[in-house]
Amino acid sequence: MFSNLNPKFVVRLSLLLNVLLILYCWNLVVPNSFADLASNGNIQHFSGYGCELSCPQCNVSDPPKVQVTQKECVVSSAEPSTLSSGPVTSSAGSVTSSADAVLLQGTHPASQRTLSPSIKCSDKTLNFRQGMRGKYWVLYNYIRAKKRFSCNESITYTTHGDFAFMDNLEPLLKRWEGPASIAVYCPGTDYQKTVDTILYYRDCASSRLVKDLVTFHLIFPLEHIPADIVRHRLLNTMTGNCSATVDWGEGYKTYRKSKELDYPVNVARNVARETVQTHFVFPSDIELYPAPGTINGFLQMVRNEDGRGPAVKPRVFVNSIFEIQANATLPNTKSELVGLLKSGVVIPFHKHVCPSCHNVPNSKGWISSPAKSGMNVVHVGKRLRPFHHWEPIYIGTNQEPLYDERLSWEGRSDKMTQGFTMCVLDYEFHILDNAFLIHRPGIKTKKSLHLNNKKVAAQNTLIRKTIFSQIKKIYGTRKGCEMW
Repeated sequence: MFSNLNPKFVVRLSLLLNVLLILYCWNLVVPNSFADLASNGNIQHFSGYGCELSCPQCNVSDPPKVQVTQKECVVSSAEPSTLSSGPVTSSAGSVTSSADAVLLQGTHPASQRTLSPSIKCSDKTLNFRQGMRGKYWVLYNYIRAKKRFSCNESITYTTHGDFAFMDNLEPLLKRWEGPASIAVYCPGTDYQKTVDTILYYRDCASSRLVKDLVTFHLIFPLEHIPADIVRHRLLNTMTGNCSATVDWGEGYKTYRKSKELDYPVNVARNVARETVQTHFVFPSDIELYPAPGTINGFLQMVRNEDGRGPAVKPRVFVNSIFEIQANATLPNTKSELVGLLKSGVVIPFHKHVCPSCHNVPNSKGWISSPAKSGMNVVHVGKRLRPFHHWEPIYIGTNQEPLYDERLSWEGRSDKMTQGFTMCVLDYEFHILDNAFLIHRPGIKTKKSLHLNNKKVAAQNTLIRKTIFSQIKKIYGTRKGCEMW
């Protein structure tokens, strides 16, 4: 029946059928191949123009990249995937993380994760970059943690400090057992001491916690740029000097102190927060140590939507904060904490400095409520009188307002503007029962804080006369919300 057909037509028809067959097979085979590769953690980045492949045997924090075409993007690995879609299960003093695999980047479907029936997130990578932030220069992801985390796998503890505070890292991480993002202020000669101290705690500490879990970002003023900045790729070839002395102490005379430079606390807070891999973040201070088991308990609560159900209004999850006497053993559970409160070994945070700043709503009810297993919300509070001075520390996301970067640590009240903004936005503060923070042992007093009254007065004036009116113009007002 085809004997009378034009030969040229037959050839064209044959070519068309072959093209259609190839496209059909491509759609069947290739997407599945990419999905398999993604689940095995072998593709670092995929786009319509090609992919970058990572080597399972290479240094995971800085893998070699091979640019190939889409058809060539096929690899195999003898090692099974270590990247899971669930949270980490670990015990005190050790980290059992599935996060050694290099994460997918961007919006490829395999990088989409589920936290709960109502919460989705996307995986992110830790890429080095640098740039100006106001009058400061920032080295983002300058020294990266060895382990990687999917967005739903953990919570990132975000904090800040200078090299003299690095001795808090190990005791904090032993209790936290998850990723941490730390912004370090290092003007002038403080830079070299900062690098030396970080490498020491990565290579010479009693555990691998700092090396595995902490990503460091460095900040310095443009007017005090360090003399010799190590290129970040060279840091991978450097090791810590284990015979060095890094027990600087809080009173060490740093370059910052000798030049009387203000500490840009809110720049550091924002840098540490914005760079995380996980959906949930825990912005806190480096001397505040969390309760063991917080990560697993919180993520289980979120998965079950036990925290008063799906969100109707914006909300964050508050940790109560306490201080403990010097040389005392830190409590691991709420029951132990309540016992130490009754004996006077533990007191509410800043009881002798600014009790209203950390007066948590329903604090007496929190203490008297029986300890339960897991994580639960015991009360939902607002930043309204008599809690209008409250500076809550909470688990949230990067959707929360940033901290005002014009405010310094020396001027105080550096979190008040953010708290006021959250009140105007009608945030709910869900107070957790088995999550708490303990300050590094030693009770604080006003005398120990060494307040600079001139700087405090100047910053209060800036907030009252400038920032307050700007926030009202941008966010509006809400009845009952007060700055102080």
